[in-house]
Amino acid sequence: MVTVINATIYRLSIALLLIVFASCQSTVNQAKHDKSLTSKIEKKMNNSDFTTTFLVDQSPNEVFNAINNVRGWWSESVEGNTDKPGEEFLYYYKDVHISKMKIVEFIPGKKVVWLVLENHFNFTQDKTEWKGNKITFDISEKEGKTELFFTHAGLVPEYECYDVCRDAWTSYIQGSLKSLITTGEGKPNAKEGGLNAELIEKWNLPKK
Repeated sequence: MVTVINATIYRLSIALLLIVFASCQSTVNQAKHDKSLTSKIEKKMNNSDFTTTFLVDQSPNEVFNAINNVRGWWSESVEGNTDKPGEEFLYYYKDVHISKMKIVEFIPGKKVVWLVLENHFNFTQDKTEWKGNKITFDISEKEGKTELFFTHAGLVPEYECYDVCRDAWTSYIQGSLKSLITTGEGKPNAKEGGLNAELIEKWNLPKK
């Protein structure tokens, strides 16, 4: 009788161990799945960052110097140094957009990276947009020309400001900065006039 009871207890113990093992294995598999899914989502989000690029005949150093002349292509209403590593500068357009940047990478002829320290839009509910984003200018030689590859890491379609920010960056990079590089004359926001009339009308921004 005792032998039968012991055998039954043994079988129950084995069965319990198998159930516990199966449960643990299921948890491990779910964790692996969740990690894989998270990785895919993060990769997709990274691929959604706003980018734009162009080729010019000018040298990498000429492109680099033009990028750092921020008042020459983005806005004349920029305060602070924009051409030295570690420097911070402020961009503003009335109370519509105010942004504080820090130059965190500065490799002559190759790369410039700004970190957005603070940002304010008066037309979005989410007041965290742009904060912590990185804005990168990658310079490289390609087919005998110089390529500028611009990335605003963090500017994704989910942002409230995405459409207006995408259009604005496209205008500043493809229009103003490229013009500054190729002709010596950019098309920045005027210090007194603010944004150009087209953007003011399109986005129903306040007029001065």
